Order: sequence, then structure tokens, then C-alpha cells
Amino acid sequence: MTNSDNLTAAISINVRNALEEDLGTGDLTASLVAADANARAIVITREPMTMAGQPWVNEVFRQLSPDVNVEWFCNDGDHVPADAELCIITGPARSILSGERTALNFLQLLSATATTTAHYVQEIKGTMARILDTRKTVPGLRLAQKYAVRCGGGDNHRIGLFDALLIKENHIVSNGGIASAVAAAKHDLHGVPVEIEVESLAELREAIAAGADRVLLDNFDIEDLQHAVDINQKDGNPPAGLESSGGITMKNIRAIAETGVDYISVGALTKDIKAIDLSMRFYYED
Repeated sequence: MTNSDNLTAAISINVRNALEEDLGTGDLTASLVAADANARAIVITREPMTMAGQPWVNEVFRQLSPDVNVEWFCNDGDHVPADAELCIITGPARSILSGERTALNFLQLLSATATTTAHYVQEIKGTMARILDTRKTVPGLRLAQKYAVRCGGGDNHRIGLFDALLIKENHIVSNGGIASAVAAAKHDLHGVPVEIEVESLAELREAIAAGADRVLLDNFDIEDLQHAVDINQKDGNPPAGLESSGGITMKNIRAIAETGVDYISVGALTKDIKAIDLSMRFYYED
């Protein structure tokens, strides 16, 4: 199954679960509306945003009724000003009413992730560093939020524990040290790069000597990050990719990027976000 197939399947599952959660045995309030009534609804953003979530909104109304049509005025990844109209939804009034909250929930959450990501990406513009997400995602919505990160111009770290190696502190302890942990990873031949987390410059030297492909620099300050870049370039081994992680904020990310690290992983992209303020204006049609 391709990544595209995985995402398509995830969208269907995400939407089905969300609708089941909201509708239960049926929408009692929407049933007050005549079964043959049609409506038109316009979704508007109340604040500037980077859009993400279009496929989830489409899927909400596809699952509710084949007669609902969603026409978009912008695309995922677009930067949209405040008060812009995002889409117009037409069709059976009951179906639009029943899907309103679920559709907006997806669009608000995913656009929030995309918007936050875009802010971080803009902040380090002109450097060589790339913004990465983490596994600190809303349970059940990991592929959705990682999609939103890409819409905001960021890159994805590993999807889960199955598609990349990241040797962290407890793995190192369990393997008896950095060198033995990297050697075990190389021996297992998973066919993926070996990344290891370090907490000091001495551990960085061990990781480079052991042949790690990427090193995660955990909570290094600016001075130590600069030393780490120098060590990585001068130690006589093929340079590893360097990833800064821990305590990353909009206030310090520019300085971190300017040290010369290759990647900066930011948990806030998917964890510390505020939903975008959207509204849906509803109009009945004859």
C-alpha cells in the first residue's frame, strides 16, 4: 500500500469515526428540518491562516450524502487572509447541518497545524535548516496532522515506531551504550537510516564515531549547537545529519537554525495549537 493509499484510508476512517461519535443513532435536531429542504452554506475564516483539511471536509459530506457538493475557493497550502470565503456547500439541508461541526473540526484543527508550521518555516527562511514534526499528535489523527505540516511547508519526521529508527536514552541504556546501540541497529539492517539521541558533546562524538546517520541534539543551547556543528564537520568521519530538538520556540528558532544544524523538530506544530476561527453561514434555498 502506498503512502497515498494510506492517507486515503486514514481520511475515510477519521471521518467515519468522527461522524459516528457525533451522530450516534441520528441527528435529532436536523430531523426538524424538512427532508426535501435544500441549503447553501459558506465557510469563512475569521483570521489569517494556511489552509489544510480539504480532503476531510469533502469526505464528511461524501459519507453523509452523494447530493452534497463542496466548491473550494482555495487549496490546501494556500495562505488565506482573514474574512476570506473558503468554500460553498450546497445540497440537502439535513446532511449539511449534520456534517457542519465535524467538517469544521477537521478544518480548524488541520489549518491550525498548517498555520503554525508556516510561521516556523517563515521564521528560519534563508537558512539551510528544515522544520520537522514529531510523534506528539492527537491520537488517531497522526497522518492528518502530518499532512497538515506538509501543507504548512514543513517536513515529516517518522510516522511511527515502524518506519524509522530513533535510538533514545532508554534504548541506549538497554543496549549498554551508544556504540553498542548503533552497532545493533546497523546489524539488524532495517534498511532505514540510524538516528540516535545525545545529551552532550561527548556523546555526540561517540555517535559520530559509531557511524550514526543522524544525531538528535537534545536540549542543546546555542553555544553547544555551534560546537556540535563544528565537531560534526571536523571529526574526520562522514558528517551525520544534525537535528536540534527540545525547547524550540518562535523566540529561539532563528538562532538555532543559524548554527548550521540540518533539522529542527518542533512538537508545538501538532501539540500546542489553537484552532483556527472559522464560521459557516447558512442559507436555505427554495
